[in-house]
Amino acid sequence: MVLLSAGPGDLELLTLKAVRALQEAEVLLLDELVDPGIVELAPHARVVRVGKRGGCRSTPQAFICRLMRRYALQGLRVVRVKGGEALMFGRAGEEIAFLREAGVPVRIINGVSAAFAAAASLGVSLTHREHCHGVTFVTAHTADHGEPDWDALARGGTTLAIYMGMGRLAGIARALLAHLPAGTPAAVVQGASREDERLVVDTLGGLAEMQATHRGAPGVILVGAALGEAIGVATEAASCMERMVAS
Repeated sequence: MVLLSAGPGDLELLTLKAVRALQEAEVLLLDELVDPGIVELAPHARVVRVGKRGGCRSTPQAFICRLMRRYALQGLRVVRVKGGEALMFGRAGEEIAFLREAGVPVRIINGVSAAFAAAASLGVSLTHREHCHGVTFVTAHTADHGEPDWDALARGGTTLAIYMGMGRLAGIARALLAHLPAGTPAAVVQGASREDERLVVDTLGGLAEMQATHRGAPGVILVGAALGEAIGVATEAASCMERMVAS
């Protein structure tokens, strides 16, 4: 049984190990957010779509686990394809524990997580040593529907990469504004690495105004001084465009 990370969307970000696993697959359990073109890399596989998307009708997690167990115990080469990095906020821990309890060995193939793809698109380092001393990955959607400790996260002095927070963008911004200056650099990247990618670079104070225009595609919210590099690039590009129009 293979737990495969498909990355944020661009199939060219798949690892060679991932491609080999897909080519050998006999059953492909396909996540909702994975580029559908990935099935072309698994020519011998039966494709079973087990989509999960926030706020929409989704395949129950328990059912997905039972499917994995059923096909694996039949002796088939099963590849469970998950968007982004499988081990980052993707319920991989539940699936691994379920399969191990059933006596099914699991092989994990890592991939590119959305925050890294977003940083690449913005042209910034999430751990720029002149601005921060690390990066913190956090989900805005906790299992108990509680809130992360925004105060502790703000005091950590790291770049914040916030997943599953697009539907609560304004609320997250307000929570962080209680602990960080309004001028703290921030960015929102939806569909990182995909053709329909959307990037907005702003400040934390400006994020609250984005709520109405940033629904739909999943995205990652980045907050921290390191994002100031992206603001500088965006400002310079806008200035160049203004000069071109004026001339």
